[in-house]
Amino acid sequence: MTDKPRATDPEETPGSVPGDSATPTGSTGDEAESATGLVEEAEVVVDEVSSTVDETASDGTPVVDAPARPADGAPIPPLGAELEALRAELEERTRDLQRVSAEYANYRKRVERDRALVGEQATGAVLTALLPILDDLDRAREHGDLVGPFGTVAEQLTTALGKFGLTVFGEQGDPFDPTRHEAVAHQTSAEVSEPTCVQVMRRGYQLGERLLRPAMVAVADPE
Repeated sequence: MTDKPRATDPEETPGSVPGDSATPTGSTGDEAESATGLVEEAEVVVDEVSSTVDETASDGTPVVDAPARPADGAPIPPLGAELEALRAELEERTRDLQRVSAEYANYRKRVERDRALVGEQATGAVLTALLPILDDLDRAREHGDLVGPFGTVAEQLTTALGKFGLTVFGEQGDPFDPTRHEAVAHQTSAEVSEPTCVQVMRRGYQLGERLLRPAMVAVADPE
């Protein structure tokens, strides 16, 4: 038995899937028109911005954005005021540095002076302890006993003590100085015109400018 050919459905078209509905052509046209309108508006805005920039820069003046202002609306301080504030702060720091440097220099000088004084006091204490030995050497010298090896040792000792700054004073005929001489006897004489040391019982010593011991003398006053 031969099948009869099926009649073609008038609603179906070649290439279409049965059961699918056709896409409305009206909605696609609206979307295209909207996109085209947005593009045209963007081009108009770009053209306006470009023309504004060209007109602003046509006179040769650079286009500079206005400086921002604080949120509270207060004006920005000028650059000169800021420079003056920085200069004032720099001067203050410089004065502080100079004051600290001066204080340190004074402190260093004071320390060096105290160190030298302590050293001089220690040396003076040692030399003062040796003065009785020097007195014995002076008496032996007066009696002519400083001869031979003993005399050589005495001279070496005197030279070594002199290297530490020890100096001797008090000779017959020296003017009397109450700050350096201790007068144990007084007499008058027509041979002097001022108070004079006419006899030295014990010589004096000093260390630099420091007096270790005054000289013991007899003084003659003018008549």
